[in-house]
Amino acid sequence: MQKIIALVPMRHDSQRVKGKNYRPLAGLPLYQHILSTLQSCSEISEIVVDTDSNEIMDGIKETFPKVHILIRPDRLRGGETPMNEVLLNDTEQFEADFYLQTHSTNPLLKSETISRAIETLLENFPDYDSLFSVTRLQTRLWDELGRAINHNPAILLRTQDLPPVFEENSCLYMFTRETLVNEHNRIGKRPYMFEIDADEAWDIDEEIDFKIVDLLMSQAND
Repeated sequence: MQKIIALVPMRHDSQRVKGKNYRPLAGLPLYQHILSTLQSCSEISEIVVDTDSNEIMDGIKETFPKVHILIRPDRLRGGETPMNEVLLNDTEQFEADFYLQTHSTNPLLKSETISRAIETLLENFPDYDSLFSVTRLQTRLWDELGRAINHNPAILLRTQDLPPVFEENSCLYMFTRETLVNEHNRIGKRPYMFEIDADEAWDIDEEIDFKIVDLLMSQAND
């Protein structure tokens, strides 16, 4: 059986939504939602939270005693530190066949989706050396110079008939340490684009995201 470790980076500070990782969402600190989801995935051997937050560490020790806490070193705590540098440090500390990385800011992500992503890469490895999640977009896109990207402005197709493009939604990444070291990237040379429905792939990046997801989760719990 392949050893799969889930990595969940969580900084204490957040620039656009203050304290979002531990801010209450639908009655629980934000980070608790993704940890509960990961714990219900039987394919995941261990969960590792990389953090610099004492508040998050204390909460995990109390509520998720089986989750490993990795204190982020000072050299990796800056807001401009690339995520791949953090992951290189994490994978050096915890050995696994595959790593699955997600974020606390994806609270709507379902355990069934995570399990399906794991199964997809395991079935297709090494033809595909990594996996990342995407959201399908079928809308008219333009670049900064006003040039059409994915459509011909002279032919007004219905948006549902446009060729799809795909947005990297930051919900899921799956990779080996070998890929991470060789490419210095969690996305390898032959990645599998794993599609997730937009309503599940919501990433909390702005205050409006937090409010919408809180409303959606609160209504679902009613």
